[in-house]
Amino acid sequence: MVKLSVVVPFYNVQTYAPDALRSLRANARDDFEFILVDDRSTDGTPELLERAARDLPGAVFIRHEQNGGLATARNTGLDAARGEYLTFMDGDDWLAPGHLAGVLAEIEALGCDFVRIDHVQSTGRNRLVQRVPHGPQGEVSVPREAILPADRSTSVDYPYAWAGMYHRRLKDRGLLHFTDGLRTAEDRPWIWRLHRGAESFAAVGQAGIFYRRGVATSLTQIGDVRQLDFIRAFDQVVSETAADRDADLLLPKAVRTYCAIISHHMGSIERFEPAVARKLRAMSAAALRRMPQDVLDDALDSMDVPRAVLLRRLRRRASAGAGVGA
Repeated sequence: MVKLSVVVPFYNVQTYAPDALRSLRANARDDFEFILVDDRSTDGTPELLERAARDLPGAVFIRHEQNGGLATARNTGLDAARGEYLTFMDGDDWLAPGHLAGVLAEIEALGCDFVRIDHVQSTGRNRLVQRVPHGPQGEVSVPREAILPADRSTSVDYPYAWAGMYHRRLKDRGLLHFTDGLRTAEDRPWIWRLHRGAESFAAVGQAGIFYRRGVATSLTQIGDVRQLDFIRAFDQVVSETAADRDADLLLPKAVRTYCAIISHHMGSIERFEPAVARKLRAMSAAALRRMPQDVLDDALDSMDVPRAVLLRRLRRRASAGAGVGA
């Protein structure tokens, strides 16, 4: 029986894939499987994965016929996964030796639906441990109760799918798949749905996954139209939260987070291509008008003055009749 399935999407990461694959080998066990999904790379990544499929114990290689984005690639891996537990890694990141076995021991001992783990942010030669914004560690909690408060960083603001491990029952209940086609912010609707729908979780530390920052091919470094998928992602967060039984309690958090992300992108608008920057302004303005306006007013009142002023100006732009752009 497969105890753990590790879903690893790859796209044009031939420079970093060898580190990822070596780290998987250092975590291999007879009852682990590694599902390597190539999202139609155009560099040498597929050849590296084909070799790994022959040499890495438990490796399964799947190649997409066309590029679908990270969310779709993860879903492909999930559909193929046979493990009692599941986790993720990205193809430009890596794991400490024995990391997966350590996290697996934690979740089995706790008996909860999922665990969230710390990670190490790697920028060049610099290393910085990022903690799960939930405590205390090692105690089982109700995920829904970890969404709030609205004005502080909570577990839903730590959305990384690879920073955790998940029991298969969550997949069977439809809580682990991602929204197909999202090319950025794909884990935002996912983490909210997970916290609303699962019954138990815990934060357990175990900072053994290394998240590589500053990768030139990463969408976080590219100012093209794919970045604007965050609007679709957060529209989904708000609409699904509005339909939740605790909408009155949870919507302020969803709306405030959406506002913070819009403000973040507007604050670095110069990195976008000019046409994309114009579309970002127009789509952000329209998004603000779609939000529940009473909840939005309260969110803006709770934010610092520069961000609140920026967002109110954007909302007025939409009120004046600006469209979303083409």
